[in-house]
Amino acid sequence: MTVTTLAPTRSAGIAPGPPAPLVDVVVPVYNEEVDLEPSVRRLRAYLDARLPYPARITIADNASADDTWPIAQRLAREIPGVRAIHLDQKGRGRALRAAWLGSDAAVVAYTDVDLSTDLAALPALVAPLLSGHSGVAIGSRLAPGARVTRGPRRELISRCYNLLLRTILRARFRDAQCGFKAMRADVASVLVPQVEDQAWFFDTELLVVAERAGVRIHEVPVDWIDDPDSRVDVTATALADLQGIWRLLRTRRTVSVPPHLPGGGGLRAHGERGDGRGLIDQAMRFAAIGVVSTLAYAGLYLLLRGVLSPQPANALALVITALGNTAANRRLTFGVRGRDSLIRDHAAGLVAFGVALLLTSEAIAGLQLLWPDPGRLVELVVLVAASALATICRFFLLRGWITRPRSRAQRPAPRPAPVRRTPAPVSIDLGRTLR
Repeated sequence: MTVTTLAPTRSAGIAPGPPAPLVDVVVPVYNEEVDLEPSVRRLRAYLDARLPYPARITIADNASADDTWPIAQRLAREIPGVRAIHLDQKGRGRALRAAWLGSDAAVVAYTDVDLSTDLAALPALVAPLLSGHSGVAIGSRLAPGARVTRGPRRELISRCYNLLLRTILRARFRDAQCGFKAMRADVASVLVPQVEDQAWFFDTELLVVAERAGVRIHEVPVDWIDDPDSRVDVTATALADLQGIWRLLRTRRTVSVPPHLPGGGGLRAHGERGDGRGLIDQAMRFAAIGVVSTLAYAGLYLLLRGVLSPQPANALALVITALGNTAANRRLTFGVRGRDSLIRDHAAGLVAFGVALLLTSEAIAGLQLLWPDPGRLVELVVLVAASALATICRFFLLRGWITRPRSRAQRPAPRPAPVRRTPAPVSIDLGRTLR
């Protein structure tokens, strides 16, 4: 990946800005030739008039194919306190990574180019970072006091997505995808390299990594107006986000945060799971897996119903999804891994499958008795209702079976206690000490 940086220089006849501003506000852009200049000038005017700290704007162009980069170059030459970088690969996360890790500011932030978030929230976003109260600050459209103007479709998608994060990943922040965030540069230098995603899921993964590291996240309610000309492909982004959530659910990496950072306390391990999950946590994970399993079951049933009668189609769809459901719950809900008791646990899954098959088969038989030709949609509704009842039975059956104490012969040999190492301190020259 090639990064090209352009900033005002004395040889260009333009006085440079402060050598190390306190705040660096990054504006990631891709094919934004129309909105870029008015947004940067509006942002620069606000920073000069309202923000009581020296601040710089960094335009981060990620492989635009229009005139975005020439415009960014011109703005960097004409406007003091503006620089521009160009990446030859696309990805908002990639642009933020390059701009933040290459910044010499004490606090790095970003805002979307459409400036949908009211800039009046910027001082409140930056203040807890400069004071040392928090390591990360985010604008939130779902926090009490926020005022949001957007269509019902995007509102529903946003709320469902954040509910999914809170349910499956146990996230405590309210709004993962608001394009208005800031971090202390020393915290960013530790957390950002651990984020794998380079696109739209970057925000969510960064916040999850920060929470797992114990870094305090400060939420600021914002006023936000939807941009009707948004370039975000909602469907593609949603699918990528679901893939990212699944990846984070499967891999809980150990995150090291030096003790001197806000919220840092040394090593925080998240690799071994399963011992401390209570009933509520297990039920929420089980419900999330159950939703996915039910959708898969419904899709398989409709597919098989085209070639089979109701009973065989139901049985085959159930057995396929039951195997996946048991494997997912064994690992993700009850925290059991490895081959120990694998056969026993799947035997419990088969018993649960038998219960589900009995309930759904009786539901089909009863429906056909009352309504000889109900149609596939009515069949599916009745089956899903019966499957929901079977799911409740499955939860308590699997919980009692999988989590019961194993015999001595079945217990794996105890692992040696992990060696706790104090992470090496991160050497960062900020030009000042922040407390």
